[in-house]
Amino acid sequence: MMTRWVIVPLAVMVVITGWCRSSAAFRPFDGTDAAVADTGKVEIELGPVEHRREGATRTLFAPSTRVNYGFAPDWEAVVEGRIAHGLSGDIRGTGLTEDSVTLKGVLREGVLQEKAGPSIATEFGVLLPGIRADRGTGATLAGIVSQQWEGATFHFNVAASLTRQQHADLFVGAIAEGPRDWPVRPVAEVFYDRDFGEARTSSALIGAIWQVKDDIAVDFGLRGARVNDHTVAEIRAGVTFALSVP
Repeated sequence: MMTRWVIVPLAVMVVITGWCRSSAAFRPFDGTDAAVADTGKVEIELGPVEHRREGATRTLFAPSTRVNYGFAPDWEAVVEGRIAHGLSGDIRGTGLTEDSVTLKGVLREGVLQEKAGPSIATEFGVLLPGIRADRGTGATLAGIVSQQWEGATFHFNVAASLTRQQHADLFVGAIAEGPRDWPVRPVAEVFYDRDFGEARTSSALIGAIWQVKDDIAVDFGLRGARVNDHTVAEIRAGVTFALSVP
């Protein structure tokens, strides 16, 4: 079963790359940017195989997927989730986790829309129940500000959520990217997340985004975090591409 979950997303990625249009990778982050897919475009952020170690628990994600559909000017619908394969610890087997449906809209067009000043966006929606994980339903509301200079781009995220366990949650994060004209640009992210009923998480990620060509970008990231009294280590790698919808 594990082999199937690895091969299928890789095969899908290869097949649809032939129909790719220009895309701006925004993996491998937990936060996001103040931009949306163009109207009539579907952007797919795919992590074919990723690995996380949290305390004594090891989990393989194959695949991690986020689909963004630009349904109107400055608005997109977002569906995302991860197929998790428990390799050790108390949770074993395969399930669906971290799935949600949201809407994201640009409130102020700025540098990411090729205009002056910062770009400002919001994202809100429903945190869905998973399969064999993430029981319950929650909600989230986020604000995003992006600013770009000649040598760097920064994205700031603040999100308030009601978790699936009905706890209040606050997320604050910042993303930094190297020069956009570099074929391979370094990236980094730090965030703090406070689940008021369960956990405190401090996280840092370093990585790179390789703009292979105009129509495809590949990302890689190493994430380390502290969740309450235990550590988390995660390897992320994936690809972002876009399709035109008739």
